[in-house]
Formats: sequence, C-alpha cells, structure tokens
Amino acid sequence: MAKGLKESHVEEDIAEYLTSVKDRFNSTDYNLVDNSEYDRELCLIPSEVLAFIKKTQPKKYGALIKAYGYSPDKEIVAKVAREITRNKTLPILREGYKDRGQKIDLAYFKPSNSKTPEHEEWYGKNRLSIVRQLYYSSKTTKSIDIVLFLNGIPVVTIEVKNTQTGQTHHNAIKQYIKDRDPKGEPFLDFQRCLVHFALGTEKVFMTTRLQGDKTFFLPFNQGLRNTNKDGFATAYMWQEVLRKDSLMDLIQNYINPQTDVESVYNPKTKMLEENKSSKLLFPRFHQLRAVRRILDQLQVDDTGKNYLVQHSAGSGKSNTITWLTYKLANFYKNYNDEKSMFDSIIVVTDRRVLNTQIQDNIRQFDNTPGSVAYIDERATSQELKKAIEDGKRIIITTLQKFPVISSTVGNHPDRKYAILIDEAHSSQSGEAARHMRKALSLEEAAELDVPEKELDDIIAEEIQKKGQQKNISQFAFTATPKPKTIELFGTQGPIEKEPFDKYTMEQAIKEGFILDVLNNYMSFKRYYKLIKRSEIS
Repeated sequence: MAKGLKESHVEEDIAEYLTSVKDRFNSTDYNLVDNSEYDRELCLIPSEVLAFIKKTQPKKYGALIKAYGYSPDKEIVAKVAREITRNKTLPILREGYKDRGQKIDLAYFKPSNSKTPEHEEWYGKNRLSIVRQLYYSSKTTKSIDIVLFLNGIPVVTIEVKNTQTGQTHHNAIKQYIKDRDPKGEPFLDFQRCLVHFALGTEKVFMTTRLQGDKTFFLPFNQGLRNTNKDGFATAYMWQEVLRKDSLMDLIQNYINPQTDVESVYNPKTKMLEENKSSKLLFPRFHQLRAVRRILDQLQVDDTGKNYLVQHSAGSGKSNTITWLTYKLANFYKNYNDEKSMFDSIIVVTDRRVLNTQIQDNIRQFDNTPGSVAYIDERATSQELKKAIEDGKRIIITTLQKFPVISSTVGNHPDRKYAILIDEAHSSQSGEAARHMRKALSLEEAAELDVPEKELDDIIAEEIQKKGQQKNISQFAFTATPKPKTIELFGTQGPIEKEPFDKYTMEQAIKEGFILDVLNNYMSFKRYYKLIKRSEIS
C-alpha cells in the first residue's frame, strides 16, 4: 500500500512493486532507471538498448563496432531509432532489424515449451525498465508520470491519479487529450508506444492512439467496480497486467495492427467508397482474463471438458475468439511436453460472420501461409473433412457443417481437438429469416415458414449421439445463453452450472458499448395520457 495520499505515492507503490518482485530467473521484473538516461531526440534509453545487444548478441555487436569505427555506440542507437520511426515499435520488437549485414534482435519472447532451451535463456535477458516523470520531448517541459521500456524502447505510458487528491482517471484522460499532442512529438506517434493508460486508484482506461480531441479511451477494469481489500482497487494493473511475463505475452501474442474497411457514401460521385482506417488492437481486461483463465484451467483439466464464455454484445467477442484460437494453436499443457495439447483448432460460426469479422480478424493474425483453412458455405463437406483429416492447424467453418466436424473428429481418437463455437447470431438469423418470409407474402410464408434448427439444437443432438469425447474440448461464446447452452457448456458452480467467464450486459451498457433501451421506454398508458393531454391543450 502507498505510504501517502499524493499522486506521487501511487507512483512509488507501482515502482516499488515492479522493481521488487522476481521472475523465475530470480531477477527482478523491472529496473528503476533515472529519467536523465532517456534521450529526448531518439526517444530511447541508449544505455539499455546497448546493454541488451551487448549481453545477448556479443559477436554481432563486435561486428557492428568494426563496421562503424567512429562512435559506434552512438551510431547503433541512432539506427535503432530510425528503424522504429520507419517501421514502428511492434515489428521491430518481434522481428528485429538489419544493420551493416547483421540481423539484430531487440527482444526475445518466451518459448511455448522446452524444445529450445537457448530461447528460454535469451528470454531471461530481456531488460524491462520503469522511469518516473519522463520528460519525453525537447520541445516541452511536460512529463509523463510513468513509462515502461523494453530493452530501452518505450512500450507503455501511464498517467497516474489519486482519488484522495480529488483527481480520478477522468483527469488522466483529459491530460492525455488536451496536454499530450502527438503532432510534432515523435514519442507520441501512433504505434511508437503501444498503449497509454489513464490509471486512477479506482478505475483504469486505455488507448493505443493519441489524436487530440479524437482520442478514444476504452475501459480496462475487472468489472463494474474494481475491489482490493489490501490496497488500491487498481493494483491488479501492476500486480498482474504489467508483470514481466504478462507484458511480454501481450507484446508477443495480443497487440496487433488491424485495418478496418468501411463503406462510405460519397455524395459527389454518388457511389459507395471504401474507407480504410488503421488501429492497434489491445485486449480489454475481460478479453485478456477470459483467454488466460481458459489456458490456466486447461492445464488442470486437460482435454474433454466444455467451457462457456458469456460475453455481452459490445464485448469484442470476435477478437477474443481470435486471440484464444491462436493461443490454443500453440498451447502446451506442461513446459516439458514434446507435443502441443491440440492437433487442430476448429472455429465454428454463423455463415454471415464467417464472411466478415471473424474471418477478417483471423486473416490479419495469420502470418504463416497455409496454416489456416477457411471452409465457408461455398465449400463442400468433403473439403471440411479433408482439412480435418490433413491436420490443418486452424480450421474456420460454418455452423451448418457442425455435424461433419463431429463425425470426422470422432474417427481420430488419437488426435485432440479444440472446437470454438460462436453462436451469437444463430437464433437471430433464424428469426430474421422467418420474419422476412412473412413480409414477402402470406402464401409464401405458409410454405416456407419452417423453423430452422438453431445451433443449440444441432450441437445438443451431436453431443447426445456421440457423448462427451475425451479428446475434444469445446468453447462456446454467447451473449445470451439459453438453459440448454448452460447445461451443455457450463461449469459446475456451488449450486448449478454457470458460465466459465462473464462480461455482463449491465457492464456493457454502463461502459457505453450498447444502448440501454429502457432509457427510452414508455408504457402505452403513459403515451396515451400524453396524447390526450396534447389534444386538450
């Protein structure tokens, strides 16, 4: 707990925690670095960049020394700064860069298993640093409360507020919007720092892009309220999210550039035109929690269990499914296992969704050609069967082909499968189709208005036929689970089955992601009285 009630005392609490907890290499997660070490022109900590390269790549560093000759260290960090400006931070951390014929790495990520012990050793040599009151620019005397660096490269900024001083996260958000103008400030450029947190002692919000009044902050809270009996309500940020292993996992597996395409009407050409926009995805807290909780539980359960993720509309469910898909595709139950837990990951979704958001999300994460098979409604059942039998790592298909999945995976009891089911639109699509038929004509409706089987029914039938199979784990995502869904996929609670992870409609409404229809609700009785009153007047 902080020793006082000022904003600086919260900063101290964060810094003291992160520089005292130790990782599995018995090293502290972070080192506290004085703000004087930061180079405002290069937007780096040169001493940290050089220390990492020297320690992890001594031969390559020696080759650079010979190649540069005069002021080699200065030239090396200047080159790193130019590469980040040109290619952005995330690609440089993940892929490194080339300099004088040398491939230089600027970060090492945690391996999934023990097959490559040298990678584990390299991972332990990453240098995470925390700087308080970073004077980030040569053009202003303004400072940011806390900045986190990975091997000398800035990745996270945090503006801290303490409710005891009368300021909350709202003040931090306002500070970012009004006083952190990215124009002409390289440090604040989009995709240089990966995320900016407005951290109060009660709530946390975040953004990946600063753009003045257009800046949009997302909530990053545990629920409607954050609670902590032993200290600040938002201590989960530094005690969980910003820990070394967690931050490195976020950089390696979750943060990702995404291009959105929107059709916009141009009144001049009188045509629809594609409007592309770029953003940097960073998971909201409930998305990160759901994926990590599932992975933790799989280490206990192994395969053969079902899990229900009840995330309301507005939760970003498509991205959660995408993140879980890729984490499961390379998931090892134990670090020393020779083989990953699942042979194939199969994502089942409504045909319309497959053609849009989930498919687009998967494609933007798909960096290995041929590793993902897209079996949409135009593909045959035989194509789906072949993709499963060929052991494609990730298979994306439609709800209507679920029986094919069930029968085919049943023929391979020696393989293990993870099946992710997005049923959010199944019942709606059936209802919409029936209403559309009735709108066409009463006669046609009479002929065609046969209720379609919903996903719940299809899956229930298949499970009843085959039974729960020990080599298959199933993960159902829905906003509004029916009793049948809870019975099939729910986790046994103290009294009855319940969702494994939950992001409620109440939270989505209060966080502004869906509208509260009851705000505009009016009873017929009240409406009638208003009409009568207006007629009298």
